[in-house]
This record gives sequence, structure tokens and C-alpha cells, in this order.
Amino acid sequence: MSIFRTLERSWVLILVFIVSFLAALAAGEPLFFSLFYLSGSILILSYLWAFLNLHWVRVTRQTRANYVQTGDFVEERLILVNTGPLPKLWIELKDESDLPLHRASRVVSNMRRHTQQSWHVRTPCYRRGRFTLGPVTLLSSDPFGLFPLKKQLPRHFSSHVVVYPAAIDLPYFQPPIGEQIGGEAQRRRTHYLTTNVSGVRDYSFGDSFNRIHWRSTARTGRLMVKEFEIDPVADIWIFLDMYFPVQAGLRPEEIPLPRLPDVHWEALPKFELPPSTEEYAIAAAASIAKHFLTQSRAVGLIMYADGEHREIAQSDRGERQLARLNEMLAVTQAHGAIPIAEVLAAETMQLSRNTSVIVITPSTSTDWVAATRNLIHRGIKATAVLIDQSSFDGSGSSIDTEIELTASHIPHYVLRCGDQLADALANVRSTNR
Repeated sequence: MSIFRTLERSWVLILVFIVSFLAALAAGEPLFFSLFYLSGSILILSYLWAFLNLHWVRVTRQTRANYVQTGDFVEERLILVNTGPLPKLWIELKDESDLPLHRASRVVSNMRRHTQQSWHVRTPCYRRGRFTLGPVTLLSSDPFGLFPLKKQLPRHFSSHVVVYPAAIDLPYFQPPIGEQIGGEAQRRRTHYLTTNVSGVRDYSFGDSFNRIHWRSTARTGRLMVKEFEIDPVADIWIFLDMYFPVQAGLRPEEIPLPRLPDVHWEALPKFELPPSTEEYAIAAAASIAKHFLTQSRAVGLIMYADGEHREIAQSDRGERQLARLNEMLAVTQAHGAIPIAEVLAAETMQLSRNTSVIVITPSTSTDWVAATRNLIHRGIKATAVLIDQSSFDGSGSSIDTEIELTASHIPHYVLRCGDQLADALANVRSTNR
């Protein structure tokens, strides 16, 4: 706060202080000296009061988790501690977080010395993205309100939270998935760690320690390591269309936030996917990735979301891969400059036979259907999730695209505005070839 804003309320008293001082020097009257001492004492004590209110104060922020799913809550606890020997009349903690609907600011009054006050903040998340909790500013003043002061806390009091996109369980989503040649675990040694253990052997120099089989080692008295076979299940690649011209519906910055109730015991608005092809596509990608990763499948993701910039997550398994994909999808926005047909043509050249590809797009062009058909001719298992553009803003009919997918015998799902993901992704079409 500038010096002018600080003096905004105290300028009258300062003027009295100056005038009484000059009058006391000129006239020598005791009344002016008394007025000079009184106004000066009030100014000094008021400023010291406001200054000490913002010192000997400690703020602690405890966040339960640094990531949540859209539709869940960010929960944190803020603790304000008076570490000084004097009580605090009032302190306002102002949290300048960019998390939508975040209500962490609080006015704390009458804090006795060496005491603390804390409060719990529970923020519903209706918008995916990466957000900052903080920075935190402390504001206070003297009893007369002459010197309103503020203190900016250091950046380490701030933290970050990632709101993942909505990921729905898909119990009936069963697209055709490829397997490695032979359909069984290949009976040959591999240096990769897979879920198929074929036996044990003696330790050899260079073997990784995480391959040691401790039970066999204890039983035989020498180091034994596990032998693995190649996993018969092929990788799954999700191609997410973030091409800007094919998107319909609301843009992320246009999506309205619900109005929260004034009292905490009233029911909160239920989270629903906003009417945006971008949000439906990202939610579908997150749900499909979760569906296969929970089945211990290897899932990868490819998209061009920012101009011609390529974003890729190499196929992998496990919770770490799920978190990685969710973090990518949380901050993704459809600013791509390359159509999905060109993405498929460029990125699928290195895919091996029987790899599974899932294309998620709102595009009404048939070029990407031809590119997907070429993948099937190469022995790649391909499935499409077509988001009906016309159901979001009334333009761009997908009827011709659906006809082309059906004629090409490409298994596909159609997702329209207002559909439940679990229901829409349970109705596969064109399964017969």
C-alpha cells in the first residue's frame, strides 16, 4: 500500500499535529502544546498498534492433496498463530487464489497472545486445470482506522493444486483390442519387466536387483532372479483431436460457474460436463485411459493441443501413468493447428501390427476415417469415439461421418451433448466386418 493510501484516513490528525505545533511555537499557549502532544501521541501509538498487529504472526496452510478430480473438493486448513506478547485486535487474511469458487479469506478478531485460530476450507471443483492456492496477504489497522496496513507473505506460503478432468467408470466399454502375434505370452526371454513370470535362474552380472526372487534365494542359498516373458497384450494408444476449427460449444473461458449456496448445509450443485466438444473429448480420453490402466494395460496418449506442438505420453502401465495422463489432460486446451487425419498419418507409422488405436474427435471430415481405415488394413485395431458436433451448437452434422465409419466397418461410438459417458460408450456400432 502506498504512503498516500496509508495517510488517506489520518491526514486530518496529521494536519492538526502540524498546525498545533506551529501555533505552539508562535503563541506559546499551553493549549496548543497539549493539542500537539495529544495528536502526536495518537499518531505514534496508532501506527505502532497497526504495525505490531501484522508482526509476530505465523500462517500455516495444510492442503490434504495436491490433486483432485473434477466434481470433488479441494480441502485445506489455514492456521493463524499469534506468536507475540501482545493481543491482536483484528487481522484479515486475504487469500488471492485463482482456484474458482475458493473461499479461504477470513477476518480474525481478538487474538490473545500465544494463541491460534484455524478454519477448514472445502472448495468444490467444477473446472479442470492447474491452480495456485495463494498468495496470502495480511491486513490490519489501529482501533481508529488511521493506518490500514498490509503484509504480503512470501511465496513459499502458496501451493499448487491440479484438478483432473472427469473420469467416469466404463463397465461396458469393450472395443476390439489387439494382442501380440500368437495371442499368448511369447516363450522367449525379455529384459523388460512384465506381468508374465516364466521361472527363475541364477543371478548374472548386470541383472537388476528388482528382478531378484527372494524366496528362491533364501531356499537355495544363492541369488536367484525372475525370468519374464513378453506380455501378449498390445499397447493402446489414444489419439485426442484438439484441432481448434472442429471444436463446438463453449470455450473453457466461457463456461459459467455455478452459484454456491450461502449456507454450508445446503446442497451443492451437481457437476455436469459443460456443453463443449473439448470438455467431452477430454473427459472421454481420461475415462478410457482409466478404464484400461485399471486392467493393467499399457496406455499412451498423443495430441496436438497447442499449434503444431506435439504432446505425447509413451505407453505405460500403473498409477503413475494414470496420474501423468490426468495431469496432461487437466491443462490441455484445444488450440491445435493440425487436423486429426494428418496426426494419424504422421504418428502411426511406427505402430506395430495389432496395436490398438482409439481416435476421439468431433471432426465431421471423412479424411480421418480414411486414415483410420488404412490403419486397419495394416493390422492395427482401430476404434473411433465420434463427438456429434451438431448437438453442441447446431452446426457440422456428423451423419456423413457416421455413414463412412459404418461403411468402413470401423467400430465406433457416438457421443452427444447431454449424454452420460458410461451409457454412450457402451453402445458400439459397426462391429461386424
